[in-house]
Amino acid sequence: MCEKYDTLSTEEVIETIHTSRNAYINDALSFYNRFMKRSVLKKRLIKESCLVSESSLEALRELELIEDRLPK
Repeated sequence: MCEKYDTLSTEEVIETIHTSRNAYINDALSFYNRFMKRSVLKKRLIKESCLVSESSLEALRELELIEDRLPK
């Protein structure tokens, strides 16, 4: 059953979901744009998380040095 739907052309899909070709294309573009925006945000988040992680570790090291210098 899945194989049948894997081979449907765009025109067959449009007929099956009872929508206009223009509406189908607009929906597909909207979906693709949201998908790409999420992909870009994911990459940015990973990059910025790495930067913050490095900065946090550096701050932790500095605080440990200060703590080591305090009288006990």
